[in-house]
Amino acid sequence: MREFTVSELTNLIKDNLENAFPEIVVQGEASNCRPSSTGHLYFTMKDGGACISAVMFRNRYRSLSFEPKDGMLLRVIGALSVYPQRGAYQVVCEEMEKCGTGDILALLEQRKRSLANEGLFDDTRKQCLPRFPETVGVVSSPMGAALRDILNILNRRAASVNVVILPCPVQGSEAAAIIARRIEQANFWNLADVLIIGRGGGSLEDLLPFSEEVVVRAVANSRIPVVSAVGHEIDWALSDYAADLRAPTPSAAAELVSANYDAALTAVHGIMDSMHQSIRMRLDKTRLLVKPFSAEDMEYRFRTILEPRLARFDDAKDALIISLQNRIVDIRRKLELERRTLESANPNAVLQRGFSIVIDAITGELVRSASHVQRGDHFNIRLMDGQIKAVAE
Repeated sequence: MREFTVSELTNLIKDNLENAFPEIVVQGEASNCRPSSTGHLYFTMKDGGACISAVMFRNRYRSLSFEPKDGMLLRVIGALSVYPQRGAYQVVCEEMEKCGTGDILALLEQRKRSLANEGLFDDTRKQCLPRFPETVGVVSSPMGAALRDILNILNRRAASVNVVILPCPVQGSEAAAIIARRIEQANFWNLADVLIIGRGGGSLEDLLPFSEEVVVRAVANSRIPVVSAVGHEIDWALSDYAADLRAPTPSAAAELVSANYDAALTAVHGIMDSMHQSIRMRLDKTRLLVKPFSAEDMEYRFRTILEPRLARFDDAKDALIISLQNRIVDIRRKLELERRTLESANPNAVLQRGFSIVIDAITGELVRSASHVQRGDHFNIRLMDGQIKAVAE
């Protein structure tokens, strides 16, 4: 058995396929039409049983008279080509023409008319989003990039908002029923103030769950305002028509529910800037008013006011000192006079001058006159430094 390298096998497949199908005509429904930044158009052609990748390069794509869109029934002329780097094959389209509308697009249009006739898309059913929602519910895949974008934007613009994630698949046959059930659960338990439902971009088939009747009815009957954010800006789903507000992307939905937070913050910053400007203007005006008053001029003005008062204080101080000194001299003079008076009346002072005091030894009274003395009376004679006992003769 021969052994091949990957490149050898791929090149062998490429040669056989490309040589076997040098020119082919393929008819099918267009899906996942995405023009690239280089100008090429990449899309998928499918029918009820299979799909095949296709590309129309820039030089051919520019010459088309219409814009290929998802759901269009197309007939293309081209060749089968193998792309070795990816190990994939595709139809390289040289010519393209419209054949009509695809089955999916026709089904969605019919469903849209039916639901619109019931009034599910009427503007009278639309609710206004809360100005400052406390809790935002997100019905989307917990692993998808759409959820990450929503969380990043809410965290940046309204970090105080709570986020409740209601996980669900966003594509496949079971997705629609689960999406509808999550919306109903959010309403039953009043889990949020506003709901964001959606997913990132994808093909028309990938977005089909959001156009299923059960999802559209759940969105239309929701008491909680719903923002539909399905795919990219060019993508539409029937849930967009039933929702209270349609956002072109999940990121835009997060910006819409946090718009008032951002506006309030902008208003606060505006008021703060206005206050700062007002304060600066007042300061500038004050500086202009005080500019003529230099430090030297202010010092001279203060001195003119203070110096007369300081001179009066100095005079009053000197007068008070002189008055106190005179008062002290008068008091000292009076004290001296009183001292002399007291000294003159002091018996000890009299005794010091040579006088003595005669006291009756029996009665203890002073003897002031000789007529009061009789022979034989006893006396005590008090001197400065002692006393003498005596008898009258």
